[in-house]
Amino acid sequence: MDRLVVTMPIRLEYDYTPGVARSRFLQAIAEGRFIGQRCTACGKVYVPPLDFCPRDGIPLDGDVALPDTGIVTTFCIVNLPFAGQTVECPYASAAVLIDGADIAIFHLIQEVDVSEVRMGMRVRAVWVPDAERKPDLGSIRYFAPTGEPDVPLAEVLERLRA
Repeated sequence: MDRLVVTMPIRLEYDYTPGVARSRFLQAIAEGRFIGQRCTACGKVYVPPLDFCPRDGIPLDGDVALPDTGIVTTFCIVNLPFAGQTVECPYASAAVLIDGADIAIFHLIQEVDVSEVRMGMRVRAVWVPDAERKPDLGSIRYFAPTGEPDVPLAEVLERLRA
């Protein structure tokens, strides 16, 4: 039996409904600030917020205001260009643990050579101008080093295990 192979571009469009907790988070991002939610059982602070704690299965209640600083927990240096790329190679993407949160978000690290990006590096969000902000993570242009001393690697690893 002969096989027919068809090669064609494909595009998928998605409509995402963020829910109550994530809607508040995205609105806070549009205002240039971070919020999370704390579980009353385990004490973990989730960023972005969830409706329920995945560990304890209970509803999360109440927003926790957080700063726009954090630490790099893990990172990746991208050296290979790809279709649709908007950042020049090489560049670093990192899991950034916002201060006071227990779950990291993934974002770009800039204003530093990629060879200098490291676990424990202190970073701060660099926001797009107020007039350009929207309720999405694109309102954070990237994270940049703060110049503060690194968080010791043992502490970073402990926070990842918690």
